[in-house]
Formats: sequence, C-alpha cells, structure tokens
Amino acid sequence: MDENYVCIDIGGTAIKYGVATKGGRLREKGAVATEGKMYGARGVAEKILAIVEEFRDASTAGVAISTLGVVDPRAGRILYAGPSIMDYTGMDLKALVERSSGLPCAVENDVNCAGLGEYWLGAGRGAQSLFCLTVGTDVGGCILLGGRLWRGAGFSAGEVGSMQLAGGRLGKLASVERMVSRAAAAHGISRQELDGETVFDWAKAGDADAVNAIAGMVEPLVQGIANICCVLNPERIVLGGGVMEQGKYLAPRILMGLEESLPPALFAHTEVTFAHLGNDAGMLGALCNFLMRRGGKTAPEGTARNRSAVFGEAKEGR
Repeated sequence: MDENYVCIDIGGTAIKYGVATKGGRLREKGAVATEGKMYGARGVAEKILAIVEEFRDASTAGVAISTLGVVDPRAGRILYAGPSIMDYTGMDLKALVERSSGLPCAVENDVNCAGLGEYWLGAGRGAQSLFCLTVGTDVGGCILLGGRLWRGAGFSAGEVGSMQLAGGRLGKLASVERMVSRAAAAHGISRQELDGETVFDWAKAGDADAVNAIAGMVEPLVQGIANICCVLNPERIVLGGGVMEQGKYLAPRILMGLEESLPPALFAHTEVTFAHLGNDAGMLGALCNFLMRRGGKTAPEGTARNRSAVFGEAKEGR
C-alpha cells in the first residue's frame, strides 16, 4: 500500500490541510479558520487533532506540520508566537499529535516550509544556495544551502522582516498592508474598502497614487533583497506571497532597482524568480521536512513544476 501523509499549515487566519503522497501530490485539501485570538492554542490543537483523525487511514505514515512562530524542529515545540494564537508559545505540538494519533509527526516554521516546498517541487529546484522571501502582512525569509535549511543558533535565521533599513523595519516598510493603506489614504477611502489586487488594477490603468503606493513597497523590498545578496550571494532568490502573483508588473521594477543597487558581479550571478506553489507551498514543505527528518539529509527527489519566465523576460527587455 502506498504511503500517504496528513499535511497541515497553521497560519494566523486559516489552517490549511491536505493528504499528500510521498512524491508530493496533494490528493485532497481544504481549510478551516484558525480563530487563534478567540479560542487560543487549545482551540487550534483541537482543530489539528480533528483533521488528523478525519483523514488518517491504514495508509497514513505520518503528520507533517507547518506553523507560524519560532519552532524548535527537533522537539516540535513552539518557542515563540505572536498574538495571532493566544498561549501558543511553549506548546509541544509534535508530542501532542503523536500522543493523540500514534503517528510520527514533524513540525517546522511556516516560512521555512514554504522555502522547502519551493526547493523540492517549485521555483527553487536545483539551486545549491537559495533564499526564499515571502511578502504579505510582514516579510519573512529562509535560507537553504545544499538542500538543507540553515536555521541559525536560535532557529531564527532568515527573519529578514526585522532587518533595519534607513526608514525603519523591512517587514513594515515592504508590507502589503502599508501599500494598500497608502493607496487608500491617497484616494480618501478607508483601508477596509481596498485590497491589494485593486491597487494593482488601478496602477495598470495609470493611477498615479496606486503607482506610487506600489513603488513605496518595491523600494524597501529591493533594499532588503540587495542586502541579502551582499551577505549570502545566493544562487537564486524566490519571491513568494500573494502579492507576487503580480509578477509581470513587479519583475521589471524589482530588477531595475537591483541593477542600480548591486555591484554587477552580484546582480549577474543571482537569479531572482517567483514562487510556483502558491498556497500549497507550506503543506508540501512540511512534508519535505518530515521526509528529511525521517531519513534523508536533503530534500527528496521531486518533479519540477513549470518555471516562470517573468524575470527572464524582464531582464532580456532591459
């Protein structure tokens, strides 16, 4: 019987879940609201255990979890989490799942899992040195060297959202929230009346305020990427998060900024591309982490998804 795995991605808004084959094919998937501020860590734990119980069968070989927060991946413990899930800090998530289900479990930080997923099956496949950057309500990152995560002494390597730029913290300056808020203020409407997709629609139609709001996000993002390049000189940088679905608009602007900010040798030898796996990256990366911890030192072999040509096209057009 082929092995299957319950994969869970715990975010501040939603808990995504699925059942995946060993090769990373998601046979089914769904999502439930996290409600971490309302019901806290106990409520989140109940939802996780219910998902495992619903989808486990005789073929289930383990539970792979991606989660917000700083994680000790050996113990599967949440070392620190913000206010999105009350009382989440200190939870022994791995032990809880294994005790309840009798199945082996592996737990890793969500941005690390997204990076592992892209390295295994997406835009990072084949890169010997890789930095994955996610842009959303904040900015997160992870480092992969030779197919292995570099977690740092306190499991916090790659937390570039805390990088200090001239104008403040990268995670705030390059956030989608700040971009949308600036566009809303310029149009005299409330933040709640606007979303990122509309801002990009306005910009593409020539709206100067929307163009400026996006430029205000791109400029610090480029500074952050340039700093990463100078410190790590990675072979490839993968940009993820919902806003990066606007690749055709963003690519030429990001590349122009990097060309102006970096020495030619760095700019020429670092490939920048967009993530391919979308909302599945965390679940697939959680599975990759599980398989690595169970026996492999590096990511298992997988099938590459179609690579995006957006950055290549933008570079050739310059």
